[in-house]
Amino acid sequence: MANNTKKTAGQNACDDPLACRRGKIGGEAVLEGIMMKAGGKYSIALRQQDKKIRISDHTYTTVRDKHKLLRLPIIRGIINMVESFILSYKVLGVSADALGLEDEEPTKFEKWLEKTFGKSIMDFVMVIAAVLGVALGFGLFFYLPMLATKGLDALTGGNLGWFKNVIEGCMRIGIFVLYVWAVSFMGDIRRTFQYHGAEHKTIFCYEQGLELTVENVRAQKRFHPRCGTSFIFVVLIVSIIFASFITWDTLWMRLLIKLPMLPLIVGLSFEFIMYAGKHDNLFTKILSAPGLWMQRMTTKEPDDDQIEIAIAAVKYTLRDEYPDFETYAVPGESYRIVGQKPEETEESDKTTETDADTASAIQ
Repeated sequence: MANNTKKTAGQNACDDPLACRRGKIGGEAVLEGIMMKAGGKYSIALRQQDKKIRISDHTYTTVRDKHKLLRLPIIRGIINMVESFILSYKVLGVSADALGLEDEEPTKFEKWLEKTFGKSIMDFVMVIAAVLGVALGFGLFFYLPMLATKGLDALTGGNLGWFKNVIEGCMRIGIFVLYVWAVSFMGDIRRTFQYHGAEHKTIFCYEQGLELTVENVRAQKRFHPRCGTSFIFVVLIVSIIFASFITWDTLWMRLLIKLPMLPLIVGLSFEFIMYAGKHDNLFTKILSAPGLWMQRMTTKEPDDDQIEIAIAAVKYTLRDEYPDFETYAVPGESYRIVGQKPEETEESDKTTETDADTASAIQ
């Protein structure tokens, strides 16, 4: 998402520094922390049980850098979505491992399954659970709205016409909103939504060229037009338009036609999100409004500790811009701790050093 501008003789890298900051950095909330990404680098900042901030540095290579064709509009959005899913899975794995969640004691039922059927049964159960989860989500989010709309049209004597597409789309949006609203009452999810708010506020603070302090970040908005929540809403709205050209004669035929169109819808939605993130006009405000409204549920006001996590992630990711940001190495570990090393002088250990401890934990 970095917005790189090449230097030319007698010119700065960017004529408008604030404009060039828009879209330069993005991120996501993880378990008890935040990931921030700029170009081919990303950092994961997590709050430890001892309240210290642990931070790790990682590199990221997109296939778009290897093939020019994949950088074309529309296509780059499709590639970005796939790569974002892969990166999110890796980042969540890092945060879960840091919190020790992967080392949790198995339940009695899990122990019984392993003892009775062997260790391989657990892998089989996980695969079945994943397949059922996908099937359930597919049925609720795709097939159920079409079936309900078809039934409603039959009850009205087939007079809904084009409005069937709007009704189907609204049902899909309703299911999404209801799901997010329901999970927001879970304690862990609510904390993640707070970190999500801290991420947005810190990015806004950076994009406005303000000093990254807790006070400055706290004063920012927590609703960002380039958020994944807004992206989902744009996808849903664009899909309503595309769905109007697909037959309603047979539901399975309609479904089979819609599935191959999803990459195109995702690509177009990505282009709008990138445009909306860099422009503030009536057009972007209208189309961004539903997603920004939805962020009232997917983001919550963060506390100061969570804001500190977001600031650390931004500064560590953009160390060239924040050379005074201090961390120190932990012997035998791939992560670092934010701040000055205890009982060491200020010059003892800076993030400007290039050592093995800054290497990525996941490649």
